[in-house]
Amino acid sequence: MGMFTVFATGCGDQSSDTIKIGANLEMTGSNATFGQSATNGAKLAIKQANEKGGVLGKKLELVVADNKSEAAEAANSMQKLISQDKVAAIIAPIASSSVMAGAQVNNDGKVLAISPTASNPKVTVDPDTGKVRDYLFRASFIDPFQGAVMANFASKSLKGKTAAIYIDTSSDYAKGLGQFFKETFIKNGGQIVSEEAYLAKDTDFKSTLTKIKSSNPDILFVPGYYQEVGMIIKQAREIGINAAILGGDGWDSEKLPEIAGTDALNNTFFANHYSPDDQSPAIQDFVATYKAEYGQVPDSFAVLSYDATMMIIKAIERAGSVDTVKIKDEMAKTKDFAGVSGMITLDEKHDAIKDAVVIEFKNGKQTFKEKVKPE
Repeated sequence: MGMFTVFATGCGDQSSDTIKIGANLEMTGSNATFGQSATNGAKLAIKQANEKGGVLGKKLELVVADNKSEAAEAANSMQKLISQDKVAAIIAPIASSSVMAGAQVNNDGKVLAISPTASNPKVTVDPDTGKVRDYLFRASFIDPFQGAVMANFASKSLKGKTAAIYIDTSSDYAKGLGQFFKETFIKNGGQIVSEEAYLAKDTDFKSTLTKIKSSNPDILFVPGYYQEVGMIIKQAREIGINAAILGGDGWDSEKLPEIAGTDALNNTFFANHYSPDDQSPAIQDFVATYKAEYGQVPDSFAVLSYDATMMIIKAIERAGSVDTVKIKDEMAKTKDFAGVSGMITLDEKHDAIKDAVVIEFKNGKQTFKEKVKPE
C-alpha cells in the first residue's frame, strides 16, 4: 500500500453538500452481471432517498469503482474510494474473495464496507485472529445457514428420513453447505445413507450416482454450482433416481434448466435470498418499481444491494453526521431493519440474521415455495 497508508481517517467529507457512498463492484470481468445488478439496486435506493430530501439535509451521490471481478483490483478500488473520493461508506464487492482482499484497506481507512451477498464466514471474521472485522458487514445470510435451512426443509416440509450428500470437494462453499446440512439433518432425526464427492469440471457422474441410488435416499443434497449440478440432476434422473434433489444459491442461473432439462428439474429445490414471486407487498412493490426503472425483474444481487444501501442510509441518519466511525458503530446496531429481502438484524459477527427462501423448479421455471426462518 506504501504511499497511500497515511490518510485522514474517520471523516468522510464534512464540508461538501453531498454525501458520497462508494460502490466497489464487479462492473466488468467474469461477474459483471452481478455488479451491474448490484449497482442498479444501489442507484435506486439513493434516488428514492434523494427524492425524499436526502440525508442530514444533504444529497446522496453514488461513486462506482469497477473492481473488474479481480481481488487485487478490489483492494485498489477500496483505496481510491477512501483516499480520493472521501466516501462516507462503501458497498463492498459481491465475491467473498474480493471483499477479503480489500478488508485491510477499509479497516485502516476507518470506513465501513457492507457486501450485499458475500456469504463466506471469513468475510466478517478474520480466520487468522478469530476477531470480527470491525469495518465489514454483510446484508446476506452465510453459507452454514443455507445448509441448515435445506436440512430443515428436507426434514420438516418434505418429511425426508434418509439423505445422500454429493459434494464438490474442490469447493469450500459446497463442503460448508454439506457439513451443516448433515449436522442439522441428523439433529432432526434423519439418517445420512451415502456421502460421495466429485470435482469441479467433472462431466460423468453416473457410476457414483448408481452407488447413491443403491442406498435409496429420500433426499439427494447437491450443494454445488449450476454447471455440474445441471449434469448431475440430468444423469440422476436418467438412471432412475426419483428422490427430491436439493441445493444452495449456487444453483441460481438461467443456464441450469438448459443443462439439466426441464423435466429432470421437477422435484428439485434450492435455497436463495429472495424470489420475485414472493407475494409479500414489499417485494411486489420493489419488483414493480425496479421494472419501471430498468425494464427487467430484479435478481437477488439487485435486491440485496438495495437493502445494503438502505442500511447505510439508516446508519448515517442515526449517526447524525458523516463521521465514518460513528456510521460504523450505528451499522453494527442494525436491528429489525425491514429490507426487501426480509427483516434484517446484524449479529455480533456482523452477519445478517434473516429468512431464506426455498425455490422449487416447476417445468424448468423457478417458483417460490416457502420462507424459512433462522432457528
